[in-house]
Amino acid sequence: MPPVPESHSESARSRRTSSGRYSGWRLLREGVTGQRGWSRAWAKAAPRPRYRVVIVGGGGHGLATAYYLATRYGITDVALLEKGPIGLGNVGRNTTFIRSNYFHPANVRFYEFSLQLWEGLEQALNFNAMVSQRGTLNLYHTDAQRDLFARRANQMRLLGVDALAVSREDVKALVPLVDLDNGRYPVLGGFLQPRGGTVRHDAVAWGYARGASDAGVDIIEQCEVTGIVRDGGRVRGVESTRGFVGADIVCLAVAGHSSRLAAMAGITLPIETHVLQAFVTEAVKPVLDVVLTYGPSHFYVSQSDKGGLVYGGALDGYNTYGQRGTLPMAEELAASAVTLMPGLARLRVLRQWGGVMDMSMDGSPLITTTPVEGLILNGGWCYGGFKAIPAGGVTTAHLIAHGTPHPLAAHLGLDRFASGRTVDERGAGPFPYAH
Repeated sequence: MPPVPESHSESARSRRTSSGRYSGWRLLREGVTGQRGWSRAWAKAAPRPRYRVVIVGGGGHGLATAYYLATRYGITDVALLEKGPIGLGNVGRNTTFIRSNYFHPANVRFYEFSLQLWEGLEQALNFNAMVSQRGTLNLYHTDAQRDLFARRANQMRLLGVDALAVSREDVKALVPLVDLDNGRYPVLGGFLQPRGGTVRHDAVAWGYARGASDAGVDIIEQCEVTGIVRDGGRVRGVESTRGFVGADIVCLAVAGHSSRLAAMAGITLPIETHVLQAFVTEAVKPVLDVVLTYGPSHFYVSQSDKGGLVYGGALDGYNTYGQRGTLPMAEELAASAVTLMPGLARLRVLRQWGGVMDMSMDGSPLITTTPVEGLILNGGWCYGGFKAIPAGGVTTAHLIAHGTPHPLAAHLGLDRFASGRTVDERGAGPFPYAH
């Protein structure tokens, strides 16, 4: 990709007022002055005719890319287009886990970089994202599964990442509600990543939006992209419900709608879209201090700061863009929850929702250039999109700014499918639903 041209106009930063720095002192000051000093967390911008970079998608990866473009690489002539309000897409439709307990060395390095960014995110954004490193505990139920987890943990340790073997007794101490000798899949032990945990998903969107806006990015809500304009083999901008917006570079960060947007530019992606459901129970007193995963039924659960148990499972197994739940999955996950922790049978489920997952053919994401010059893709995240937001933002911004992949994302190019260099973390083959 050729060097990015100079900005077409002055930075938006010079045309807006910052929301100011958040602090305990400011809370006290606003409290005694009638709360009159607060301003919008981010500016409600209107689209200009042309930008240096247009990012399509105002979810976690789009917002993080915009933020790091402005703060790390000094590119502030950026528009971020979101078809609805910020925070109502997939970034607000997930189970909020963060971890780096992968097996493939390149993936371990990538997600560990993301975890390190999470650890300093609140200070960097000056925003309380409620980062809670309570630990991620993966249970195992057979000798073969124990060996597989031990192999992964050893690989992590070789790369300097934390991983601990946990006995049956330790599992019971960490999670007293677990029925170790349940009739379906007795628990033999587990592996713990102490630095794993959860983050408040809404706060991630709001914090990155505020930081990007303060840095000079135009965040344009209620602006759905309806077409991608090409001039031969190069992108020229996007058509939207608020008119044409020209750009030297267009970046797609639209999660489960990646295939639809890429098709507007004449590109077919090795991605399928599936729905992934999540559930939350009524609030109870603290009963679960870790993120707990139960392998046989792909069940995972944590307790939110409000007290509700947030849990999810596997994909429904068919292609869909519907963001709604289904009764078969509700039944399957309820059975898994009660098998593992019988006490949960007394809880009521308050709500259920679905998010559309962009499932790649090898289970690993895409941070890549495309056959259309100037068109960048951030997608194919499968289950790993939320935990990868900071690293995805940094590496996508690097690709836009320099035209070459970030070293930590060099294995995530689109060309790996043509050359056979797939990054199949699970060894499941070219079946998106299996990843």
